[in-house]
Amino acid sequence: MPFADTDFPPPTNLASAQALIAAIRSEAAAQQVDLRVPPPEPTTCCGRGCNGCVWEGWLAAVAYWRDEASLLLASPEGLAAPASHSTGT
Repeated sequence: MPFADTDFPPPTNLASAQALIAAIRSEAAAQQVDLRVPPPEPTTCCGRGCNGCVWEGWLAAVAYWRDEASLLLASPEGLAAPASHSTGT
């Protein structure tokens, strides 16, 4: 079953995102599931609280990574191998 927001809530700040990444990586290791690398933390923030700050984009990317990891952890066998397609020829 995919993670519910109550299991792993979407990140709202750096600390919650780091905790989320650690928890998901721990669960993936326990299930022996390989995940893609989470998005790297921004290094270009100017600290002025800009609208559309790099941190906002990063938090959104971490939330997407969480959703993707949730699907992989819910059904690692089903997502491990791509389905074969027939060409009909």
